Amino acid sequence: MTSFTIGFLAKATEVHVETIRYYQRRGLVAEPPKPPGGIRRYDETHARRLRFIKHAQVLGFGLDEVADLLALDDGRHCRDAERIGAKKLAMVRERIEQLRRVEQALAALVQQCHRNRGKVQCPLMASLEADVAV
Repeated sequence: MTSFTIGFLAKATEVHVETIRYYQRRGLVAEPPKPPGGIRRYDETHARRLRFIKHAQVLGFGLDEVADLLALDDGRHCRDAERIGAKKLAMVRERIEQLRRVEQALAALVQQCHRNRGKVQCPLMASLEADVAV
């Protein structure tokens, strides 16, 4: 089996060395034993784990959620993983809806600004000053 130094592992997975150490402190990635007078050696299992964490974060999972998913990694807990994924999906959909409302409000304000001529108060600026919730 191929083994890596932490620096090579970091480069191979595009994760900073300090991030790997942070994940180890959080219990997300195992720290291999250090041989007497030697350096720790990491293997492909560590690389796969780091890639999993990165991909989960890209999908919006926080590190606590990643830890929950990793705890289910024995293949027998698909329903639990599905529950975690469904919860995240609901949160993403809610955020998308919030962003749509923000988009509509900004579009309306920009359109009002576009129509204004002369020395009148800018609708966008007035809205921001009024602290109106979207």
